Amino acid sequence: MTDLSGTVLAVSVSATHTMSKPNQASIRVIEGLGVEGDAHMGATVKHRSRVRRNPDEPNLRQVHLIHDELLDELREGGFELEPGQMGENVTTRGVDLLGLPLGARLQLGANVVVEVTGLRNPCAQLDGIQPDLMAAVIGKDDNGNPVFKAGVMSIVVAGGEVRPGDEIKVVLPAGTYVPLREV
Repeated sequence: MTDLSGTVLAVSVSATHTMSKPNQASIRVIEGLGVEGDAHMGATVKHRSRVRRNPDEPNLRQVHLIHDELLDELREGGFELEPGQMGENVTTRGVDLLGLPLGARLQLGANVVVEVTGLRNPCAQLDGIQPDLMAAVIGKDDNGNPVFKAGVMSIVVAGGEVRPGDEIKVVLPAGTYVPLREV
């Protein structure tokens, strides 16, 4: 893990359960809930498939972050994507999100702190943005196991405003490194 800081490239929010989220000049993040005005904000799950399974399950997907380096990779593969288009609230640059351990904390700007809870599991709705996008964000490791590259999910530990250009500081958890799994 070498990238311990980076930058917020874009912030996005959508009040409805649409895949793409329009970019904003800033977003307000609320402790224990998520992004103000976002359809996925709440202490309990808001993703529709998860609500059907158990509406009382804690929301470990309050803030979705995607690294802009993934968008670069996808553009090189022929996809036309912009920040927020894959449903993320925060698009980052310079942080190895997928290499973070469970419980890593990201300070976004002066006050906001989110704690990484796991990998985003890509869904077929990505293919509604562009055909074959879902397959493009699922790689394979050396053993042939799937590697989900569509960003990370987090919970809000400390709230405040987040804007493009804000610095990101990574604080790794003490103890044993626990790799991220889908959440």
